[in-house]
This record gives sequence, structure tokens and C-alpha cells, in this order.
Amino acid sequence: MLTRRVMMLASIAAGVTMTSSNAFSKAAQPSTAVNFDVPAGACDCHTHIHGDPEKFPFFAGRVYTPEPASPEEMSALHKALHVERVVIVTPSVYGPDNSSTLFGITARGPTARGVAVIDDKTSESDLDAMNKAGFRGIRLNLATGGVNDPNVGRQRFSAAIERMKARGWHVQLFTSLAMISAIKDLVATAPVPVVFDHFGGAEAALGTGQPGFADLLALVKSGKAYVKISGAYRASKLAPDYADATPLAQALIAANAERIVWGTDWPHPDSVTPQGKKVTDVTPLFQIDDGRLLNQLPVWAPDAAVRKAILVDNPARLYGFT
Repeated sequence: MLTRRVMMLASIAAGVTMTSSNAFSKAAQPSTAVNFDVPAGACDCHTHIHGDPEKFPFFAGRVYTPEPASPEEMSALHKALHVERVVIVTPSVYGPDNSSTLFGITARGPTARGVAVIDDKTSESDLDAMNKAGFRGIRLNLATGGVNDPNVGRQRFSAAIERMKARGWHVQLFTSLAMISAIKDLVATAPVPVVFDHFGGAEAALGTGQPGFADLLALVKSGKAYVKISGAYRASKLAPDYADATPLAQALIAANAERIVWGTDWPHPDSVTPQGKKVTDVTPLFQIDDGRLLNQLPVWAPDAAVRKAILVDNPARLYGFT
């Protein structure tokens, strides 16, 4: 939710210089040059900002603690990738506090949009302020929270749709294929756009025939759902190119290229606290080469017009870029 402190931060965010030693994170930067022409107006549709913990404290109920990742580092990433626009998503570590995401949006300016996390205490006036600040959707983070009960998933999804239907924001879900199958009827009748993170939770090693993937494809084909072909390293263990994610991406694009968007998932947080560590211990970020990941897009979508749809046209429509 937006608080008085958050609005104050928003007014000065562009000029803030982080002085804490915590500001120097280890967020990855690309080591591989982009090998194709990225179209003007391209958008990275899935990133996070982890602000200085002294200014942006973490949620007490989090399940991991990431290293910081600043707006300046994110801008450097996108300069290297030739990507102009960005969508910043509030990660689970902040609960319903969207201050760090707002900080990133404000620092980036009109080329940024946000996806918020809300709860029952988030008022309509809070959402109005978020909309003015550049937020265009809310996220249900079922996967990180370990929500696997279909009844819980259906209830939370229905409640999110109810709150968003008058506003026209989309509802984004980080979840599993099993949950997608359990809520597919609700998605099919949703009055607002629905967006699934990270290949819809598909596992690359299981291929396109895995349970639930056909349901995801059907929702995409019908136009009722968008899918982010993002965070391939979450779907696949075959670093550095994650080749077994290719059939998943190609199948989703073939189903309906107008419902596919791309993202890095930078700064690549590891959401699993290592064994023997406490949730409050800092878990290092994954070191992912986003240049190499972006270079997989021409493999997944050889047609330049399809890539433009994925990188430019679809994000512009979904997030309201002009």
C-alpha cells in the first residue's frame, strides 16, 4: 500500500543517492552482447527492485532475504540489452508494501510501469495513487508462499478479480500448472487480463506434454491469458542457454503470439533459503547472463514481426505504454 512515507520517497526518488554499504549489491550484468536488432520500445516485463534495507525494510513474513538491487543497476542492465521500457514487480519479500517498486518506477520515469501486491488493508484511494504512479496490475504470489490448495487459489484469484474488475488492472499470478488447471474456468470468464509468470510454472524437462500445459495453451490461444516467457532458468536446469525451455516457448508463441511477453526476472533472486540458514540471512542472487538469455528469443521466435509483438506491442497494450 502507499503510505505518507512512500509518497515522500516518490517525490525525491530520482535524486536519491544510496550511501549505505548495503547499496552495493551483486546483481548480475550481461556478459554476452545482444546478437539481434532489438526493436525500439522493447520492454522487460518482469524485474524487481530490492532497495536499501534501511530505507525499505523487508516483510516479517518473508521466506527469504535477497541482496539489494538498485534502479541504477537495472538501468545499466537495460542499456546493455537495448531495452527501453520496464515493468517492476513487487516481490514477496515486501509483502503488501510497494515502496521499493515505487522507488524504482519513479527513478526510471515514464518508461516504467509497476505491478503491486495488495491486501485487505489496501484501500481504493491507495490503488488510485498507485495508478497515478504507474502501477497497472496486482500480483498473487502463490508459488513462493507455497499455496497449492486449489480452494485457496480459487478464493484468492476470485477476490483479486473482484477488486480489479472496475479498475481494469490485470491480475498476475506466480503459480504452478496444477493451480492453473484448477482455476482455468475462472480465468476463462475473468473480466480483466490475466498474466502468468515464468512459463506458467512449467518444468522444461517434462516437455509440452506435462500435465496442465495444454490448459495453459488453451487459455493463451483463446486470448484469456498472457504468459511471460521469463526466468527460463526457473523452468530449466540446462544452463547457460536452457535449451529444453525452447519447446515450451515455441508452443506458447504458436498458440497466440499476441498474448506473450518477455522478461528477465532480474535481479534473479533465489527464493529458497539454503538449508542451515535463517530466513533473515541474506541469500545471494543468481548470477544469470541476461544477454545470453535475450539471445534465446530469436531461437524461440525467428520472425522479427513476432518478436516485435512480444517485446513492444503486447507490453504496450497490457501495461498502457504510449
